[in-house]
Amino acid sequence: MTRDPAPPAREIAVVAFAQTDHRRTSADRSEVEMLLPVLHEVLGATGLRTADIGFTCSGSSDYLAGRAFSFTLALDGVGAWPPISESHVETDGAWALYEAWTKLLTGEADTALVYAWGKSSPGPLRDVLTRQLDPYYVAPLWPDSVALAALQAQALIDSGATDEPALAALAARNRHTAAGNPHAQLSGPVRHGDYQVRPLRTGDCPPVSDGAAAVILAAGERARDLCDRPAWIRGIDHRIEAHGLGVRDLTDSPSTRLAAERAGAFARPVDTAELHAPFTAQEVILRRVLRLDETVCVNPSGGALAANPVMATGLIRIGEAAARIHRGTSHRALAHATSGPCLQQNLVAVLEGDPR
Repeated sequence: MTRDPAPPAREIAVVAFAQTDHRRTSADRSEVEMLLPVLHEVLGATGLRTADIGFTCSGSSDYLAGRAFSFTLALDGVGAWPPISESHVETDGAWALYEAWTKLLTGEADTALVYAWGKSSPGPLRDVLTRQLDPYYVAPLWPDSVALAALQAQALIDSGATDEPALAALAARNRHTAAGNPHAQLSGPVRHGDYQVRPLRTGDCPPVSDGAAAVILAAGERARDLCDRPAWIRGIDHRIEAHGLGVRDLTDSPSTRLAAERAGAFARPVDTAELHAPFTAQEVILRRVLRLDETVCVNPSGGALAANPVMATGLIRIGEAAARIHRGTSHRALAHATSGPCLQQNLVAVLEGDPR
């Protein structure tokens, strides 16, 4: 049996979570206008003001925005005067949460605001994401994100791990559970549609989404003061695969497995898992490497197949898992985030509530 990792010096918890209603396009709103309601909601849930936050960290992408240092504009939504302690990561907000968690571990702050946003609609997202690829050998070929996911899905089918009907059933299950999520972009019966890139049909792929999310972290007794049932981060770790797709086994995710092991996910069973699997075949891989059986409630929110605001989807997985602990519908939950093609970078967090 895998042992829990050594406990951190400070207990840190997610004490609040908020997100937008995710939409196909938000052309009528700037990033600040999209973020402001979310920031007000997450702060209002704790009674904190911006001045009470010890550290602020955000996640986004300049490539999506089409301009350099785009995150500085979003600071208008937070309020950077009087001066605040602030940082930014050019990736999914789940990694911003990791940085904030590290900051709180040092004792330099007791509370942190983490937020992320993604406006995927303004440009051709499939082409924009090619900028994540190896710039010498792969990117010049312009394989888009769906084509690469299709290579991964076909490799999984060829290995005998799944087939197209099983992937269609998985897509239907995610969007069925999303019917209970008021923020989901797609929910209920959704036509599986035509092939995008064989073997992936429209239903196997995530929607193009605009949206934002935010969480508040707090340490120790401060967390219990701010939340009736904090979602304690018992372990969190992130790992990366080789950049070259040709040297990887696309049917496996060793980095997810290692991150889960280091986060203590295998020490005791979890009852809930929120997986950042934008494509159906990726959920098959993640379920296997994370050892999730039928007793685990996987993606009760609908996951990335219900809404996929790039650069915020991973943070939403952590927030959704934490929210179930806040409500008392989960005791021990796993949250996963990914970035890059074919599950290249992976983060795993294990969250628990206080015993009843």
